[in-house]
Amino acid sequence: MLPSAHAAKSVIAEEKHYLTRGTGAYRRASLALFLSGFSTFSLLYCVQPLLPIFSQEFSVSPAESSLSLSLSTGFLAVAIVCAAAVSEGLGRRSLMALSLVSAALLTIATAFAPTWHLLLVIRALQGLVLGGVPAVAMAYLAEEIDPRGLGATMGLYVGGTAFGGMSGRVLTGIFAEYLTWRPALFLIGAIGLAAAIGFIALLPPSKNFVRRPGFDPRFHAKAWLSHLENPALPFIFAIAFLAMGSFVTIYNYAGFRLVAPPYGLNQTELGLIFTVYLFGIGASSIGGLIGDRIGHFRVLLFGLVLTAAGSALTLFAALPSIILGITVLTTGFFMSHSIASGLVGKLARGTKGHASSLYMLAYYVGSSLMGSAGGWFFAMEGWAAVVLFTLAKLAVAFISACVAQHLARRKA
Repeated sequence: MLPSAHAAKSVIAEEKHYLTRGTGAYRRASLALFLSGFSTFSLLYCVQPLLPIFSQEFSVSPAESSLSLSLSTGFLAVAIVCAAAVSEGLGRRSLMALSLVSAALLTIATAFAPTWHLLLVIRALQGLVLGGVPAVAMAYLAEEIDPRGLGATMGLYVGGTAFGGMSGRVLTGIFAEYLTWRPALFLIGAIGLAAAIGFIALLPPSKNFVRRPGFDPRFHAKAWLSHLENPALPFIFAIAFLAMGSFVTIYNYAGFRLVAPPYGLNQTELGLIFTVYLFGIGASSIGGLIGDRIGHFRVLLFGLVLTAAGSALTLFAALPSIILGITVLTTGFFMSHSIASGLVGKLARGTKGHASSLYMLAYYVGSSLMGSAGGWFFAMEGWAAVVLFTLAKLAVAFISACVAQHLARRKA
């Protein structure tokens, strides 16, 4: 019986046509997914350096100005769940392409919004259409890339998201300084559209994806429920919620602190601080490679500790300490996110797109809720309260990682 079972598994494995490192298709897929991460996150986070400007121009509070980001991430979280189901019938590649083009056009439309409420409506719509990228991209990688190199490839994709997040913030800050915020958003939308076209031209069609025609609610509900019943996965989802919530909280309100006295940074200087995302790009790729060799949970725990250390460093008043803290925070966060997102594909039993959608749901709900909640702490007690709020979330994330590690080992 055992030889027969082994032979059956071998036949199944041979039916998979994975993209392997060193091939042209692998390189095209890697670049395409890098562009998708770049476009998604540059379009999503381009408003973050503009929050102080929105607060002044539209006469809204810091917490209210953060809605221009939180609404996008909140609707993105909802859309991700639907996107996983839609992609089962429409296909991974088609849905990602449609999402990227639509989001770029909506960013261009944001530049012409005459009122604060219309701007928020457009940003909410942008979150909805962007839902077709993150979870589906993770599912594409899990299905198409050779499992032996998945950690490194996932790290490259997350590196693209880091580069996009950095570029959106840095370029928007520079453009806004010299051209005002409306031309800045127009230009970011145009860059995102160019990246979307490159994605469409480069990404190879799926070979291991099996299309499911029609829409069967029972199938999708059963798939999501099966992942929630997986002992370790809910704790990975909790890490996504808490780590992303911590990261966005620091980034949202650091701008308000640094444009005010005694720092008085302008938009260009504030935007340039976000070049520390380069450390996130490196941390994502390196973290994935190291995780493939020494164990993913070890790297995940180390990344969470780094994130907490970076948050604590921003408590010091000296500007170099604040920048160093943001750098360490960024490095630790992207290392953690790269590993955690890769663990979802490894721990999920089937329907990896649904598992990825739950991870990204937690990720963006954390961004939306915790990003806005941080504004209350900032308004009440200042920066120290923001950091304490962040450290509390990261402590729970660390405990969740320890529990997930124990449960995964026991299952193995």
